[in-house]
Amino acid sequence: MEKQHNLILNGRNRLMVSGVNDVASFDEHGVTCETSEGTLVIRGVGLKVDKLSIEGGELTVEGKIDSMVYEEARPQGGFFSRLFR
Repeated sequence: MEKQHNLILNGRNRLMVSGVNDVASFDEHGVTCETSEGTLVIRGVGLKVDKLSIEGGELTVEGKIDSMVYEEARPQGGFFSRLFR
């Protein structure tokens, strides 16, 4: 069963994300997580993961949040494999 994905941003300093499957990386400038809707990249200053529950699919990030972007899936193979499809 796929987890429902939601984002709740409170005052640019607290972000609650549901539908999280995994956290790929995090530091004080960014958090990258896999969600049921794709890869979400959170950028900011002084970021910290306040709460993480993979079983519950919940993530809470605190700090100054500057952006939230979903990364597009990169095509498989190189230039020639896409050219000769």
